[in-house]
Amino acid sequence: MVKDNYFIYPEDVSAFGFDWGKLSLTVAPEVNGASRFSGGVVELPSGEGHSRHNHPGAEEIIFVISGEGEQMVEDEHGDPVTRRVASGCTIYIPESRFHSTKNTGGGPMLLFVVYSPAGPELALRGLPDFRLLPQRR
Repeated sequence: MVKDNYFIYPEDVSAFGFDWGKLSLTVAPEVNGASRFSGGVVELPSGEGHSRHNHPGAEEIIFVISGEGEQMVEDEHGDPVTRRVASGCTIYIPESRFHSTKNTGGGPMLLFVVYSPAGPELALRGLPDFRLLPQRR
């Protein structure tokens, strides 16, 4: 757990690194004792994105902090719905729905993601390109 567990910057925690970008969990049971949700900052370099996946039993909120891209969310019939998203957009991913995000802009795309309940992000540790990146401060 970080020293001051109320005010956390992405640099204060170890990040999950992947070929497509990184996730810095700033809210999670193991970071600050949050029990009902987890979340953090995702950074996607230009042209990168995470592939279609889902979080069984969990909902997700994605807020676009900066950048622009394409977001796909599966509808209630299993059909993909894709929209252009940019800073200020909030995306709701219903429980267990497949989704993907791709940065189509010229610079980094920053997202804040929230999982409810906490836990789906831990499955990311099992991906073949997972690496733990040390905290930066």
